[in-house]
Amino acid sequence: MGSRASTLLRDEELEEIKKETGFSHSQITRLYSRFTSLDKGENGTLRREDFQRIPELAINPLGDRIINAFFPEGEDQDNEKSKDVNGPEPLNSRSNKLHFAFRLYDLDKDEKISRDELLQVLRMMVGVNISDEQLGSIADRTIQEADQDGDSAISFTEFVKVLEKVDVEQKMSIRFLH
Repeated sequence: MGSRASTLLRDEELEEIKKETGFSHSQITRLYSRFTSLDKGENGTLRREDFQRIPELAINPLGDRIINAFFPEGEDQDNEKSKDVNGPEPLNSRSNKLHFAFRLYDLDKDEKISRDELLQVLRMMVGVNISDEQLGSIADRTIQEADQDGDSAISFTEFVKVLEKVDVEQKMSIRFLH
């Protein structure tokens, strides 16, 4: 028999979600089941506190940055994206995952990752396990290797170029979907 999640989603809704996200029927069903278990208010939405209860995010040094990416300040909270004439790109596309990752580093939202921003994120990730001098060296080397236009920062285009051989689709996937 089908799961509780499949009985709560109509076939039309499943097809629409598949089209928008690129997820399979079984992945959507599992996500919906996880969603309903996280939706403590049972109001069909997840609050910041619901995300904070996810153990994998609670122990992740970037957990707060990841959660904040879902709740951007000053942006409309209804989550309706502008509709592309050719249809929206799936939410789990390589491009969307790269934009999401870039925003985790672009702390001041100026479309560039500066040395200071890179240092702050590196500090969040490694804590006190690496000296400031070593972190500075890593940040400098990263900027030097990625910066193609000489502005001492990493643009989204440069970020994408650095990650062109990385399997972003696999590395940035939700493990419980597989």
